[in-house]
Amino acid sequence: EERRNCHIILDREVEEVLSSLTNTANMKFAALFSAVLVGSASAFNGIPVSSRSKTSLSETKADLEVLAKGLNPVVGYFDPLGISDSAYWGQSTEFTIGFLRQAEIKHGRVAMAAFVGYCVQSNFHFPWAMTMKGAPFPSTDLSPPEQWDALPFGAKLQIILFVGFLELYSEITPRPGSEAGLQHYTKGGVPGKYPTFDAIPHPVPFNLYDPFKFHKNMTDEQKEKRLRAEINNGRLAQLGIIGFLSAQKIPGSVPLLVDIVKPYAGEPMAPFEADFTVSF
Repeated sequence: EERRNCHIILDREVEEVLSSLTNTANMKFAALFSAVLVGSASAFNGIPVSSRSKTSLSETKADLEVLAKGLNPVVGYFDPLGISDSAYWGQSTEFTIGFLRQAEIKHGRVAMAAFVGYCVQSNFHFPWAMTMKGAPFPSTDLSPPEQWDALPFGAKLQIILFVGFLELYSEITPRPGSEAGLQHYTKGGVPGKYPTFDAIPHPVPFNLYDPFKFHKNMTDEQKEKRLRAEINNGRLAQLGIIGFLSAQKIPGSVPLLVDIVKPYAGEPMAPFEADFTVSF
């Protein structure tokens, strides 16, 4: 009986050790991808990031302080309002930092698309018809915000619904264990990593990231450098698109854009103002 009890105790200890090793391996695996994503570069050329930042989840303030030196060695860690310690919605610091990292990456990507779109729309438009009735796309004589106002309500709705689908899918995508599963960015997942469309019942030929698989053979070092550049470009693009919006609403507020950006009499923060208004 004693021998049997000893075997039971030994088996439990072995299971605990194996479980500990498995959890450690999973944490290191998640840490590697999280650290790769949140890296950034100074002046679009990243300096080497310490080995600690490559092997730890960037979910604590101490980790962010280390990474900040890689992002910008001149400014370093900059959080004068203490946002990283806010514990949003009563959650942990790790939850808050994951949420903020995702928000920064997402805002940077949207700003890059907006900045490039603003430049392109100011000079070019599609030559074919925009609607089934043959109506053309808004002319380049209009500023980009005026072009948006000139779109039919149905066209605006299609754009917003498509973007809304992408946002919803990224949040409710199946969790680890499925073909397209991802750990949520507030629970140790990789901020900014968009899931594949493999979980959608209807076949989707291309994924949102790297649809033609041009970068599938990139090394981890190349991916890390590109991701650092992405965040740095995103930060600059946010300043750029705000500069455009300021110059078109307040002439002369951005001296470099005088006589370049057309004034806009509408309201950039009311995307449906030209279609309907809400009265109180």
